[in-house]
Amino acid sequence: MTTKHLFILTGGSRGMGLAMGQQLLAQAHTVLSIARRTSSELAAAAASPSQLIQWEQDLGDTDAAAQRLGDWLRSLNPSDWASITLINNAGVIPQIAPLSDLATADLRNALRVGLEAPMALTGVFLGATDSWTLPKKVLNVSSGLGRRPMASQAAYCTAKAGMDAYARCVALEEAHKPHGAKIVSLAPGVIDTDMQVQLRSADAGAFPDVGNFKGLHEGGKLSSPAEAGAKVLAWLDRADFGQNVIADVREA
Repeated sequence: MTTKHLFILTGGSRGMGLAMGQQLLAQAHTVLSIARRTSSELAAAAASPSQLIQWEQDLGDTDAAAQRLGDWLRSLNPSDWASITLINNAGVIPQIAPLSDLATADLRNALRVGLEAPMALTGVFLGATDSWTLPKKVLNVSSGLGRRPMASQAAYCTAKAGMDAYARCVALEEAHKPHGAKIVSLAPGVIDTDMQVQLRSADAGAFPDVGNFKGLHEGGKLSSPAEAGAKVLAWLDRADFGQNVIADVREA
């Protein structure tokens, strides 16, 4: 019986995504990383070339990303794997500004990468593996901002709230299947990434909460990408994974 576990990870080229990819590879798992660019740091963590597959794929091109993943999954032999997991980690923050000042192109890209792509990838993941009897999991990296409003963050908050909403729907759908997947939309806490730099560097006139983000950094309250990634991956190992579809690592 195989002991190989397959993980599909979006946004694995930097930040917490990179940290999670490195940790998964260190645990001898097989990783497909889907990001806009490949990562030499991620490649260096692989024990062998067959352990890591890196796709350069713009998730803003949802149709192409979903088609590519679906075709690849259908080419696999389920008996080669002990489990399969999709981690929807990629996301973007557009210009930090009121919706009235946000360019339509920025809005569209944020919603495509942050919501449309995770939904589409989840759909093809579940469809292509529907007959697989092995354990299947979907982990959405959500955010506390999907659960509370914030000025000048309409696109990001909406994407994460939508991620939570579709996870609830999918959980209901998969519960009726004999070998349905488990899904969780998990907020990872506040992390010291480029996104945090973007938030605390914003203009106070456009972003009233900028002081809060500066305070988190100055007060040393940000988790490192490695620390946050480890907490997210630990959630996947919980015996009750999927019991609470909407979760937060700070409420463990």
